[in-house]
Amino acid sequence: MKIAYIIYNGITWLDFIGIYDPISRLKSMNYIPDLTWDICSFTESIADNFGLEIKPNKINNDLSDYDVIIIPGGFAALNLQTDTVFIDWIKSASEVNYKISVCTGSLILGAAGFLKDKNATTHFDAYEILKSHCKNVSKKRIVEDGTVITSGAVSSSIDLGLYLCEKWAGNKAALAIQKSMDYSVKV
Repeated sequence: MKIAYIIYNGITWLDFIGIYDPISRLKSMNYIPDLTWDICSFTESIADNFGLEIKPNKINNDLSDYDVIIIPGGFAALNLQTDTVFIDWIKSASEVNYKISVCTGSLILGAAGFLKDKNATTHFDAYEILKSHCKNVSKKRIVEDGTVITSGAVSSSIDLGLYLCEKWAGNKAALAIQKSMDYSVKV
């Protein structure tokens, strides 16, 4: 399995790290030993609103080579949903098996057309905005509709990561990963 994590300027890093950590343990704990990922962006350098910077290892690459794309949220997602050049890049993932978002990352999935006729969720302050991109906005923490999976506000990123661990490697793996993270919330 090959994952593309999509990062962009104005991202909320916890949206990214919260899902990245449990999923990376699928590999490090040998549940999915052939799991690989790239940190992908449209620009060379990415920073959040406070200046914390992470450099991607793939820039403006074709996203069609992945099995999964994961788009974290951030304040910038509000503007990126109308950035046609950025959204065209995201659309290169149209044939990817799983399209996943955390928080306002769902606005980017929606702008790319991936939420059409789907149920989805996002940050509670963006429910109204999401309505124009999907069939139904849910207030659930995690919403799976076919091969699209969306989650709510920032803290849901860890829950979504563990949810995906269970989906891809089973309950035993998810519980072991949850325990290794000392995460006591029941997901």
